[in-house]
Amino acid sequence: MSFSEASREALQHLKETREINTVILRYEDASGTLEVDLEGNLTQDELVAALPADAPRLVVHELSFATPEGARRNEPLLILWMPPDAAEQEAAYTAAYAAMKEFLGDVRVHLTARRADQLDYRRLVALAG
Repeated sequence: MSFSEASREALQHLKETREINTVILRYEDASGTLEVDLEGNLTQDELVAALPADAPRLVVHELSFATPEGARRNEPLLILWMPPDAAEQEAAYTAAYAAMKEFLGDVRVHLTARRADQLDYRRLVALAG
């Protein structure tokens, strides 16, 4: 498993700028690489809507929220989107997820979501906070 040049650039863009808050990657079996599926500045609803119902994806998302004290925080999340209909691809995506954890060493919140409700904003804030 390797990262395409475009996926490396998208992840660097996310890390270095405030222009985007989300990078969604797909694993290409034929080449064994992670490719950019979507790069953008998405709301929580747009993020959930961008995920296919029948295919896995890897997501790096910069979650913005306020602490109980009112301070603004941003926390990067690494999400393995693994819907039930994509079980045959789980081994490949699990390996890619492990590689992403290593590549993104500064991301401390990792989660696997199998249903859209597992990406509820309040749940993500609780995990990040």
